[in-house]
Amino acid sequence: MESPCCMLELVQYIIIFIFVVFILCSLAVRITTHPYPDIITHTQEKYYNGKEGLFPSIDSPWSLDLSVIIPAYNEKDRLPVMLKESVQFLEGRKSTYEIIVVDDGSKDNTSQIAQNFAKSYGLSSDKFRVLTCAVNRGKGGAVRMGMLRARGKNLLFADADGATTFSELLKMEKELGKVERNGQGLVCGSRAHLQDESIASRSLFRTILMYGFHLCVWLFAVKNIRDTQCGFKLLTRQSAALIFKSIHIERWAFDVEMLKIAEMVDIPVSEVAVKWTEIDGSKLNPVLAAIQMFRDIFLLWLRYAVGAWKIADKLD
Repeated sequence: MESPCCMLELVQYIIIFIFVVFILCSLAVRITTHPYPDIITHTQEKYYNGKEGLFPSIDSPWSLDLSVIIPAYNEKDRLPVMLKESVQFLEGRKSTYEIIVVDDGSKDNTSQIAQNFAKSYGLSSDKFRVLTCAVNRGKGGAVRMGMLRARGKNLLFADADGATTFSELLKMEKELGKVERNGQGLVCGSRAHLQDESIASRSLFRTILMYGFHLCVWLFAVKNIRDTQCGFKLLTRQSAALIFKSIHIERWAFDVEMLKIAEMVDIPVSEVAVKWTEIDGSKLNPVLAAIQMFRDIFLLWLRYAVGAWKIADKLD
């Protein structure tokens, strides 16, 4: 039997080993990582509706009340239903708007379906635009592409499945009006109030993944938002410009980074319960997505902690 003294020495060696590995990993991350995201824009991505016109920049002054960004990948079946609900709601208001459908390199005819929808509803390119990405970037990359080309004073991104009732935008706008400070603000739609119901219908494995993900987010990224992944978020133009010029993650965990950035630069953030219904047709593999998200969130924390990632334009 080993003596307590030997056991203590072993623990000390293990701690030293872990510390050295962490330092070496941190140095490697710092040396090999670009501090700012490389946002590559292909020629076709500068235009909307094929080559009907050039997109503006988010650095230009706003000219509409609201821009709605809808990332879509192989969404020819679900997208029309979501667009119909959105347009009916937006057309019933006096405020000005635009919808930007960002086709994230779909293998189906998502872009054509979106353009056909606009024609059937008589929507001009001033109200409805399609951005067709040259490559598949991931949901975060698609949202970024739309955000950086939007004209709205406020910008909403909404998932193409229409899981969140679109009229919940009214709650979001009201909350944004309360929290906005110096042109900065972000409001997250939240399904946290539905958690007990969702646990009852989920398998044990998926429930464990969910709790593990929430713990990982809380430990390494965001502590003040219960539901970081709901695809219904409203931002002011200034906040969208700062956040989406800085985001590095282009896949599923991009929501966590956008909230992490908001927390780091003191952008006011709030959360509003929304009506949400699970829609069939998700292309997300929960196991693979969980592995990727856990990895991305840990590396997100590490890269910001060691200064490898930086924020493009910090608030004054």
